[in-house]
Amino acid sequence: MDAATLTYDTLRFADTPDFPETAEPVWVLGRKYSALTEKEQLLNDITSRLWFTYRRNFPAIGGTGPTSDTGWGCMLRCGQMIFAQALLCRHIGRDWRWDKQKSQGEYLNILTAFLDKKDSYYSIHQIAQMGVGEGKCIGQWYGPNTVAQVLRKLAVFDQWSSIAVHIAMDNTVVMDEIRRLCRAGTNESSEAGALCNGYTGVSDPSCSLWKPLVLLIPLRLGLSDINEAYIETLKHCFMVPQSLGVIGGRPNSAHYFIGYVGDELIYLDPHTTQLAVEPSDCCFVEDESFHCQHPPCRMHVSEIDPSIAVGFFCRSQEDFEDWCQQIKKLSLSGGALPMFEVVDQLPLHLSNPDVLNLTPDSSDADRLDRFFDSEDEEFEILSL
Repeated sequence: MDAATLTYDTLRFADTPDFPETAEPVWVLGRKYSALTEKEQLLNDITSRLWFTYRRNFPAIGGTGPTSDTGWGCMLRCGQMIFAQALLCRHIGRDWRWDKQKSQGEYLNILTAFLDKKDSYYSIHQIAQMGVGEGKCIGQWYGPNTVAQVLRKLAVFDQWSSIAVHIAMDNTVVMDEIRRLCRAGTNESSEAGALCNGYTGVSDPSCSLWKPLVLLIPLRLGLSDINEAYIETLKHCFMVPQSLGVIGGRPNSAHYFIGYVGDELIYLDPHTTQLAVEPSDCCFVEDESFHCQHPPCRMHVSEIDPSIAVGFFCRSQEDFEDWCQQIKKLSLSGGALPMFEVVDQLPLHLSNPDVLNLTPDSSDADRLDRFFDSEDEEFEILSL
């Protein structure tokens, strides 16, 4: 058996060292911890993230396709993890923590959206079949850009979450495009306001003018190895409060990176094969296997493949404007090379009247596909 396809029962994590006793701060998805004095809180935060791994014995994809994603679904699972984190922030907030004795309510609604069955919004079935439209056969390995594109398309059907998904192309985040997207289709009704703040039950009229934003930024930070000039900027992505983490990988594997300590990245690893989970007749979901209860995995930042996608979640327009200011301030601080730029309007050299129109994100997919076609393929070759 391939080392990347171990089963849950082999306790792959048995040899994973415990979290280092270090005075250096530990950053996890916008939260800062001390490994010396806040270790329990740190590990509880990591365990609370939804962990999606290879599964087996699920209903055949497309009716006659694979019943397991072992060996090919790792980037799809990483895409599920970063998107699940966005939905957790959207519905129950970043400060929510998992309690195995009290797994219910909106948390279970989120988890159900990722279960391995065809009618779940973000199931392996939906991602694999939607990927056909992105030129990927069912069972084929994805790059970070492809899974981002697929998740954007699937989110349209998730009316409960009512989120806007923007994929920034050409290493450029265009503020006007995002404002246009997040205001499209909104209304000023109290119902929309309540939906925006559904996790608190408090209606905020200003929120009805803005759909919560999931921002995904596919990047290439080098040729075969990451350019060291980007490392500090990459670390900073885990420090901003809007952080959703990073999906990417290294040869033979894809990971969901959720933080860092020193020069090590902290990540959740999907390369464990578990049995598919079915809800009970009363809609109860056995959820312990969706939370990694082992010491977190770590790798040196220099080992990461240069093709990644960075994610952020902005609940409101104010949250988005704050994120923009933080990123702009970082680019002006010096000492680190910006991974992408934030601009008010689309630069002229990126405008193309043949593909550009005012429908939010319709132009993004076209330009992004052209920009990343060769790069996604290179990433996949490195990762096979």
